[in-house]
Amino acid sequence: MTIEGKSVYSGVAIGRLVIYQKAENQIKRTKITDREAEIKRFEEAKDTAGRQLALLYERALKEVGETNAAIFEVHQMMLEDMDYTEAIVNMIRTQEVSAEYAVAMTGDTFSEMFAQMDDDYMRERAADVKDVSNRLVQILQGKAEGGLDTDEPFILLADDLAPSETVQLDKSKVLSFVTRHGSTNSHTAILARTMNIPALIGADFPEDAEGKMGIVDGYEGKLIIDPAVSVLEEYQKRKNQEEEKRRLLQELKGKENVTKDGTRINLYANIGNVADIASVLANDAGGIGLFRSEFLYLESNDYPTEEEQFQAYRRAAEMMAGKKVIIRTLDIGADKQVDYFGLDKEENPAMGYRAIRICLERRDVFKTQLRALYRASYYGNIAIMFPMIISVAEVRTIKTIIAEVKKELDAEFFPYKEVEIGIMIETPAAVMMSEELAQEVDFFSVGTNDLTQYTLAIDRQNPKLDDFYDSHHPAILKMLKMIVDNGHKGGCWVGICGELGADITLTETFLRMGFDELSVSPSVVLKVRQQIRSLDLR
Repeated sequence: MTIEGKSVYSGVAIGRLVIYQKAENQIKRTKITDREAEIKRFEEAKDTAGRQLALLYERALKEVGETNAAIFEVHQMMLEDMDYTEAIVNMIRTQEVSAEYAVAMTGDTFSEMFAQMDDDYMRERAADVKDVSNRLVQILQGKAEGGLDTDEPFILLADDLAPSETVQLDKSKVLSFVTRHGSTNSHTAILARTMNIPALIGADFPEDAEGKMGIVDGYEGKLIIDPAVSVLEEYQKRKNQEEEKRRLLQELKGKENVTKDGTRINLYANIGNVADIASVLANDAGGIGLFRSEFLYLESNDYPTEEEQFQAYRRAAEMMAGKKVIIRTLDIGADKQVDYFGLDKEENPAMGYRAIRICLERRDVFKTQLRALYRASYYGNIAIMFPMIISVAEVRTIKTIIAEVKKELDAEFFPYKEVEIGIMIETPAAVMMSEELAQEVDFFSVGTNDLTQYTLAIDRQNPKLDDFYDSHHPAILKMLKMIVDNGHKGGCWVGICGELGADITLTETFLRMGFDELSVSPSVVLKVRQQIRSLDLR
């Protein structure tokens, strides 16, 4: 039997299928006689849940990093939310029902309320309310949390997985995640990418899959249940080939990114949070070419403070031990919406109020981030780059704001280093102005995804246009050559941090154009290194 799903991380997994059984919370409406005693039971359960969540946060911090662990802080805040707790206490007091029933009913009400909201971030909170309520009910009923009892590695099947459930899994045993629900940005998907294992969402597997042999094909988005021997052998062969390729690539660790004729290029990695640095180091990248700082904002339910950002950037700088860490300033808007920013709905968000445009108008938010970045620069080799630049005037305004930030830090005796300043070239305007822009900054990094979108007038979020989206279009390649030439003329070094940088069919083209750096996903660093070392440009 083959079940179609949507892949969120590629690869092949073969193993026994195990369905994650959530703890059942059968709750009946029960009348109570002592309302105050019941409220006390609820308060005690709330305290216990708070302690559990604090422990889970510490465990998640070690396993998946600060940004992904933050969800448990959100859960702790929900536990203390006055509207939520008062609704529960009020229901116990007025309806004389058990604490379990009051928690379950209130949890359902709040969850439905969030699910109906016209906002992706708030809709995701529906699952969090349910998670917190289930935890409280389990404590009140004296039950252990749901889980798995197996000693052998397995493919995990679930309706969906709450963050608290994924953190409690024995990661050494999970070969793959397959869920019926969830999204490509769900916590399960993020965890799968962090763990480097194949994962599918939207796969409607049958209940009798439990215990059967299964194959997850993360390339084609398929779950094969009870495969024929011939299919099993074919996938085992494919898996062995994958592992052999990985093993051979490991031999490239410590080797230089240099062609046979001696042409060198820096090979860096793109990351979304501090937890990804483990993968950067494991794959021997020479530095971080793109740290997407907006994930600190996307995964928080309020503006991250200067201190929170400083700690994240400092950890990145320290973990990379002197290697370059290029941090892109906040790039939200378009497909990356953050509810608490209160951005208006736009007809064409890709060309709307986003990235540096928000930062230059919301100076308080921008300066908070710049202060954190400069403070963190003291602890390593940080560079800063700014997205969606279209003019020299924007760069000069940014420099004025940086001067203000440095003056403030000097007055407060915060140490910092002078850092390289760069811009992303991702608009045709920036390409045409690249000669002038090069005289203002230390480096360019080309965001090929947006540059292709804007140059070809194609919305890359629209699946109907997939056949028209051509990142190899001659116009794009001509622009890339122009950017390198103008950058070098103005004294800049020039890199690529868009997805095109990992396209090994273009590696030779990029080297011949004169690019100084390529920044790619950590998992493809060694593959690109292999391609570089196979080339002879003579």
